[in-house]
Amino acid sequence: MNDVICTVDVILLTIKDGALHVALLKRDRDPYKDVLALPGGFVHVREDADAQAAALRVLKEKTGIDAPYLGQLATFSGPVRDPRGWSMSIAHYALVSHDVIAGAGHPDVALRSVDQLMNLPFDHQAIIDTAVARLRSKSQYSSLPCYLAGDTFTLPQLQRIYEALMGEPLNKVSFRRKMTEMGMLEAVEGQMEVGGAHRPAQLYRLKPALRAQLALLSRGL
Repeated sequence: MNDVICTVDVILLTIKDGALHVALLKRDRDPYKDVLALPGGFVHVREDADAQAAALRVLKEKTGIDAPYLGQLATFSGPVRDPRGWSMSIAHYALVSHDVIAGAGHPDVALRSVDQLMNLPFDHQAIIDTAVARLRSKSQYSSLPCYLAGDTFTLPQLQRIYEALMGEPLNKVSFRRKMTEMGMLEAVEGQMEVGGAHRPAQLYRLKPALRAQLALLSRGL
């Protein structure tokens, strides 16, 4: 019996120019050498404690990024998804602000809009579609979109991220009321965003207790 190919793939999502994008890399080996694909790699049985650890390692090695949120998505498997043989990929999705990707400065990371069809190898298009559907279904006023905003953000910035995920404009008053009712944000004392034609805006962040709780959930604990 042939060995099963066991890998992890990471769907790294961010907001760029008001739209949801995914990070891709050119593959450095066959099959599909030089073709854009999701960051992925083999599970190292002597090094990785579990699939989550493998995904975090692969993401760091391939992009230089430590994701503040990384959750397991699903397992994709079968005899035809990889020309090398019967394979399974344990896919994870990560959420970061665009500043994090820009700050990592990886020259080979390419951002592509998730709403545009991409000629991707393996079943990576289906994996991306599944991740985007999961994120959008969870973003009905949950706290996950905060990870796309960065460590601190203004309420208008956060509202634009929710609008990009939901695909529709949101009423400003209703949005702010909902954020208050959910009690997931705290004002960063003494910090305002200044610049531009608008008056200074208060900076907010996800409450530390909620951030810690989500980190545990993302790791299945």
